[in-house]
Amino acid sequence: MYKTGLYWLQHDLRIHDNAALLEASLNCEQLICLYCFDPAWFRQSRLNARSMGVVRRQFLNKALHDLGKELKSRGQRLIVMTADPVSAISVLIKNHDIDAVYRSHHVGVFETRQWHHLKVDFPRTVFHSVWTHTLFRPEQLPFSINDLPATFTDFKEFCETIAIDKPLAMPQWLAPPVKALTGLSHQTETDYGELIKGFGGEKTALDHLEQYFSSDLPANYKTVRNELDGWENSTKMSAWLACGALSPRKLVARLKRYETEQTANESTYWIYYELLWREYFQWYAQRYQHKLFKAEGINKQKISCCFYPERYQKWCNGNTPYPIVNACMKQLNQTGYMSNRGRQIVASCFVNELQLDWRFGAAYFEQQLIDYDVASNWGNWQYIAGVGADPRGGRHFNLDKQTATYDAEGHFIRQWKGEANPYPLDSVDAADWPIMPNKDE
Repeated sequence: MYKTGLYWLQHDLRIHDNAALLEASLNCEQLICLYCFDPAWFRQSRLNARSMGVVRRQFLNKALHDLGKELKSRGQRLIVMTADPVSAISVLIKNHDIDAVYRSHHVGVFETRQWHHLKVDFPRTVFHSVWTHTLFRPEQLPFSINDLPATFTDFKEFCETIAIDKPLAMPQWLAPPVKALTGLSHQTETDYGELIKGFGGEKTALDHLEQYFSSDLPANYKTVRNELDGWENSTKMSAWLACGALSPRKLVARLKRYETEQTANESTYWIYYELLWREYFQWYAQRYQHKLFKAEGINKQKISCCFYPERYQKWCNGNTPYPIVNACMKQLNQTGYMSNRGRQIVASCFVNELQLDWRFGAAYFEQQLIDYDVASNWGNWQYIAGVGADPRGGRHFNLDKQTATYDAEGHFIRQWKGEANPYPLDSVDAADWPIMPNKDE
């Protein structure tokens, strides 16, 4: 038993089925629950975007607000700070003689570096990283991480029959908080913006989960999953999964119950199939680490592209010659959300029609998406760009065909004002050469 522990929240903003929180609470006499908004998230990166935009920040504010209320009801409290997490945690470890630090395991490169930095700086403190963000634990996989299958199809064949752990029951009371923190000022977020229908924190996630599986929607999922708009045309659980307000194991348990009590068909299987894609990218990011952000991807695949600033800005703002792309991008900018089909369309346009470095598109998605997940986002962009797990070497979507298939009457394009820009794609003089990205970045 540790006297004082610290639980560092990142992408695990929930009480239910939270093995990291449970372990910390059971093994510590008192516990600090901390979430840090890293100031680096709000600074523009070398890829011309910030790690977190306004809409995603609002969504996380609401999730943290709900989590704070739930922790309070269980005898705990949530500390939310805007601070470099390594610096903040270092001060807390020193000032409060923290014996153990807990977190949900994170596959992100930067998050891993921060964790290792703390472990090196505080060798007498015990650090526990618990897997809560995935369906499987590492020991359940029938291969080592270094032998991760090269394609999703192979991964699925290995893993789709693995028994998934049942969601954990959580106690009504958690280890009490440290009464007074010293060395740091702290604040609780109070300004929460309203987003598209139904979004909030853990309670809203669990309510939506039950509502969705109390309807006929799961039995028809596959027939509507490629629609570009409409609340009921996908599960809409990705944002809660990304921030951890919903446990993936909880979702699978409810899906299996639906299949037992209602119906099991191709559509219900496809929900699990999509969760396996998410799972694959988690282990993909764990396996390849910094290669997730390399221009040449995981196989050192040479790409032919430039960074055309004008084309990039037109794509970001939905001002290209391609109406379906424009509509999708305006939807993203206003709501923080875009359908899976829309993401594939705009990413293909970015890479192929606009011939831009895929990393800039991935970084813009990171800034804008409320369901941003480092593994899924960067893994999917590598897939489209042909530098990742796609055995076909990339995907090029015919924009006219996609429009005819998914917006034949033009309703989606008109709704989001996606009409084509009548001016040429490029307006710079020939002498204004594009900027070539650094091949080593």
